[in-house]
This record gives sequence, C-alpha cells and structure tokens, in this order.
Amino acid sequence: MAELIRIEKIVGRPVPLRGNDIDTDRIIPARFMKVVTFDGLGQYLFYDERFDGSGKPKGHVLDDPRFAAKGPRVAVVNKNFGCGSSREHAPQALLRWGIRALVGESFADIFFGNCMALGMPCVCASEADIAWLQQAIEEDPQQDCVVDLRSMRVEYRGRIIPVTMPEGFRRQLLEGTWDATRILLQAEDAIRQTAARLPYVRGFGAEVDS
Repeated sequence: MAELIRIEKIVGRPVPLRGNDIDTDRIIPARFMKVVTFDGLGQYLFYDERFDGSGKPKGHVLDDPRFAAKGPRVAVVNKNFGCGSSREHAPQALLRWGIRALVGESFADIFFGNCMALGMPCVCASEADIAWLQQAIEEDPQQDCVVDLRSMRVEYRGRIIPVTMPEGFRRQLLEGTWDATRILLQAEDAIRQTAARLPYVRGFGAEVDS
C-alpha cells in the first residue's frame, strides 16, 4: 500500500522571479510541450527569456551562478503568477528545475491547483513582504528559505513573514491527501470489490451480486 506523503515544511535556497502576470507560456513555451512524459521539462523553463534565437544565454536569474545551488528551491514571485492558459506543463517544468514551493503575492487559480496536484505549495504574502524578500535574496542568496505550512510563515535571514493559503489545500498537504494517485492506490481492495460487482466488468452474462 502506498504511504501518504505529508508536506509540512520546505527548506531550500530561494530564487527571485520578478514580474507581475507571468503567464504559463513564458514559464514553458508551447513548442516544448510535444512530449509523452514531463521528464526533462526543467531545461526549458523560461527558455525564451533565458536564451536568444541562437541559444545564447541572455543572463536570466535562473542562470545566475549565485542561484545555482543544488537541492530543493523556493521561488519568490509577484502578482498573478501562472496566469494564461491552464497548461499543467508549467508547474511540471518548475518542479523539474528544482522548485518545491512558491511564495508570492498571488497566483492564478488553475496554476495553483496544478501545483497542489504535485505537492508544490503556493503561499501568499503581502506586497511589502515579497518586495523585502526578493531584495534580501538578491543581496544574500546563500541562505535557506523555510516555508512552514504548520505555522504558516516563511523565514529568511531571521525575518518571519506571515503567509496564507486556502485552509482546505493546506490540510491536504499536511495530511498527505493532495496526492490523488496514492489515495486511489490505498483504496485498491475496495475498488476491486466494487469492480467485481459491476456487470460491465464481470461480463453482462454473469450473475450480479445483490
């Protein structure tokens, strides 16, 4: 039986992704979505903003050596992050680049839901706190950022920032029920028992249990 994965705290090096209304086409250009699986999408994250037509780097923050730490990462964003089309490839690309949580002023609803399905929490802070956090990260990126879903706060360089997210989604992360596939696998026995009673599974000629 698959065990539930409870997500209470994310600790990782932060990366500031400045700008309001960053849409999913900027996060992952459509031409890179012609794939069967999501594997490898991380290399195309913000591709058109990172590279010119000949593939030369433009100097995007994702390619800045100061933000090249290994391990889990925390993205710090501004207003309406993930707007535009509902493509689930956008959070998949973020996840495969290393992002494990996002802290921002606000998020597009469908993008938020797609992140939740991956166990990648998106928490909101005030405009002033996000401005401080992004500047502090740029000044000293070699510190871990802590996103604590139990206390609903973010900590960086000793400063505590209160954050919010819908309580229902928060409970899903804390209890591990965000992962629909694992929930389904946990109910395998019940699913098999139900399927065995269905005429279109057993064959319509078979006797159906009452």
